[in-house]
Amino acid sequence: MSTQMNIEPSSQTFADLMSSNTRYLVPRFQRDYSWEQEQWEDLWNDIRELEQEGSHYMGYIVLQQKEKNQYEIIDGQQRMVTLTLLILAYMSKLKSFIENDEDKEDNEERLEVISKRYIGVKSLITLSVDSRLTLNRNNKTYFKDICDNLKPSNPTQITVSNNYIRKAFEFLVSKIELDNGLAIAENIEYFTSSLVFTKIVVQDSINAYKVFETLNARGVMLSTPDLIKNYIFSTIAQTGFVTDSELDELDEKWSSVISQLGEKNFTDFIRHLFNSEHEFVTKKDLFKKVREKYQTPQEASSYLNSLSKNAALYTSLLNHHEEWWKSIDQKYIEVKPYLESFKLFGIKQPNIVLLAAYQKFTPEEFVKTAKYLYVLSIRYNVICNHSASEQEKRYNTIAQNISNGSIKRASKVKDSNEFKELYPNDDYFKKIFSFYKMPSRKSSKKIRFLLTQIEKSSGRNIDYLAVTLEHICPYNPEQEWIEAFGVGVNDVSDRLGNMVLLDRDELKRSSFVDKQRVYLDSPYRLASEVAKYQTWTLEDVDKYQDWLSDQAVKTWRVDYQ
Repeated sequence: MSTQMNIEPSSQTFADLMSSNTRYLVPRFQRDYSWEQEQWEDLWNDIRELEQEGSHYMGYIVLQQKEKNQYEIIDGQQRMVTLTLLILAYMSKLKSFIENDEDKEDNEERLEVISKRYIGVKSLITLSVDSRLTLNRNNKTYFKDICDNLKPSNPTQITVSNNYIRKAFEFLVSKIELDNGLAIAENIEYFTSSLVFTKIVVQDSINAYKVFETLNARGVMLSTPDLIKNYIFSTIAQTGFVTDSELDELDEKWSSVISQLGEKNFTDFIRHLFNSEHEFVTKKDLFKKVREKYQTPQEASSYLNSLSKNAALYTSLLNHHEEWWKSIDQKYIEVKPYLESFKLFGIKQPNIVLLAAYQKFTPEEFVKTAKYLYVLSIRYNVICNHSASEQEKRYNTIAQNISNGSIKRASKVKDSNEFKELYPNDDYFKKIFSFYKMPSRKSSKKIRFLLTQIEKSSGRNIDYLAVTLEHICPYNPEQEWIEAFGVGVNDVSDRLGNMVLLDRDELKRSSFVDKQRVYLDSPYRLASEVAKYQTWTLEDVDKYQDWLSDQAVKTWRVDYQ
C-alpha cells in the first residue's frame, strides 16, 4: 500500500470472509466485546428484512494481514463476533434436534459442515475447536467455550464483556424459531451470502492507522477508542520488557477509563483533554495528533496515566451528581449549578477550559471560571446559536494559556481577547432574545430553566424542576384567542414572551382576563409583570418579550469595567 494510501477495497459477503480457512484475531489490546441488546436487535432485524431487500450492507471491515490467511481485525470486531454467535446459536438448535433424535444423521452432517466453514475444526484428541475467530485475552476463553460446547458457561464471577457475549448468544437462540435442520441450513446459507462488507486489508500497523485517517477524511468514522488503545498499548509494549502482569494492570486502567466515561463520551474526553493542553485538533484529526504526540513507550505510558487521572474529573464535569464531588475540597461544590446548565443544554465546549482550570486554579477561581463560561454559553450557544467549532478554537487558546501559566485566575479568562471575541454584546444579545423561540413541547425543561434564572435575578430562589410552564396564549387556542392574534396565533406559541412560571397550571385555555387574576396573585415576578397588561395580543407579546430581554441582559452578564 503506497504512501498516498490508494485504498482498493473489495466487497465480500460474510460467507466470503469465512472461506478458505481464513483466521481472524482480535488484537490483544483491542477493546472487549461490548454490543448490547439494541445492537443485537438491529442486526437481527436487518437479517429478517433480507427477504425484502435481497442483501444488506454491513459497512467496512479493516484487517491487518499477519500471515497467509491470517488477519487481525482493526475495525469490525463487534459485527464479526455477533455474526459468529448467530452461527453458534443456529448450531445449538441443530444440536438440540440431534439430541432429540430428529433427522439425526443429516443434522450431524450439517453441524459438522457448518462448524468447519464458520467456526473451526475440533481436535480428535481434546475435542476442542481450533477457532477461526480468536478474541482478545479478556474474551478469548469464554468465547471459545461456547464454540466448544454450543452453550455459554455461567461462572460465579463473569466479567461485564463476557456477560455481553453470553446474553448475545442467549438472545439470538431465543429468536430462532425454525423447527428442522434443513430450514436452519437454508437460513445460514441465505444470510451469510446476503450480508455484504467492504473489506480493506493492510500489511502493517502504520498503514492500518493511515486507513483510519483516510476513511475518517471520507466521513467513515471508525472506532477511535479501539485504535487509540491499540496504538498506545502497542507502543508501550514495543520495548519487549513489559510483563504480562504490567500489561494487565495497564489494561485495567484503560477499562476503568472506558467504564467511567462510557464509549459515547470517550472520544469527546480525549479530544477535550488534548485541546486543554495542546494545539487545537478536530475530531477527524484526533488519532493522527495523538500518534504524533505520543511516540515512545514512555510518552505513551504517560498519556495513559493522564487519561486515567482525568477520567473521573471529566465524568464529574458531565454529571454534577457524581460521588466524586464529595471526595474533593467542598469549595468546588458551588460549580454544580453551572455544570447542570451545560448538561441541560448539551454544551460540552467549556470542559476544554475547565480541565485546564482544575489543574491550575484554586477552587474559588475554578468556580468563577465556570460562571463566566456559563454566562457565555447562554448568550453564545443557547440564545444566539453561534458556531461551536469557532468557540472550541478560542477555548483551546484559553486552556493552553491556563496550562502554561499565562492565565492565572478567572478574571484573566473573561478579559482575554478570545473570550471577548465570543461574548455577544448587550445590544446584540437583547435583539436576538427579543424574538427568541424555543419549541416548548420538546424543551419545556430548558425554558423553565431560563425563566427561573431571570426570576432568581430578583433575589428569589426557585427550583426550575418544581415549577410549571404556563402559555399565556394557549398552545391550542380557542376562538377568542384566535380573534385576538389573527394569523399570528401559531407564531406566538413558542415565543418566550408568551410564557410565565406558575406553581400549578390549571388555567389551560382560559381567557386572558381569567388568567390575569391568577397572575396578579402569583408570587412569580414574570407573571406579575404580564398581569399589568390589559390585553394580550401579538403587540403585547412583543412588548413583554422586549422587557424580558432587558432582564435577560442583566441575568447573563459579564461585567467589564
